[in-house]
Amino acid sequence: MVRTTADGDVRVVTLDRPARRNALDREALRDLETAVEAATEAVVYLHGAGDAFCAGADLDVVQSLDGDDAAEFAALGQRVATAIEQYDGAVVAGVDGAARGGGVELALACDIRVATPDATFAETGVELGLFGAWGGTGRLPRIVGEGEALDLALSGRTVDAEAALRMGLVSRVVDDPRAVADEVAAVDHGALRELKARMRDESAQQTIEERERAAFARLVEAADFGSADAHDGE
Repeated sequence: MVRTTADGDVRVVTLDRPARRNALDREALRDLETAVEAATEAVVYLHGAGDAFCAGADLDVVQSLDGDDAAEFAALGQRVATAIEQYDGAVVAGVDGAARGGGVELALACDIRVATPDATFAETGVELGLFGAWGGTGRLPRIVGEGEALDLALSGRTVDAEAALRMGLVSRVVDDPRAVADEVAAVDHGALRELKARMRDESAQQTIEERERAAFARLVEAADFGSADAHDGE
């Protein structure tokens, strides 16, 4: 259900269950977690096979859960999303086609979300009397703002790529999201990792600024300024 290939500085992770729109059961979630944790490349590119990014949790699994199993399944999805968020490098989500429920939540855990013009997004759990429980209730309002997050989650409405761009759910709409992963992989990998660590830092602002200074100093010491005259600034 999950395929991985290394392509230079990019690890391509493919959700590969197109007949079910790449819906995720326990096995697929564990495979995705393993794929992310085993990657060593500067960039992980996460996308779906076929005409969908990811339909979220496999409803056949969800419908079979009791209370304890449901909590365990949610914890597994949260763990996978956290592994994506904490990856030591950049994770780029290439959303082509439908992202629904848990699929949106996995994209939210990525550092960069890029959509094709055919991408659509929806938090459809409310229509089934549920809600996404893979960390989306925290990440969605942080990324798009509380108002947009409540609108999406409480209505279950579907938004297209341009609407997702306007609200900040994605940062670009392009024909080839993989090209964005290659673009990110072309930068200095040390700077990439330090920048992500600083921007993901949830410590107090004073501590963030101290770590920011230290990271900047490390990068300056390691930098090659041979082409500095080609730039006006940083």
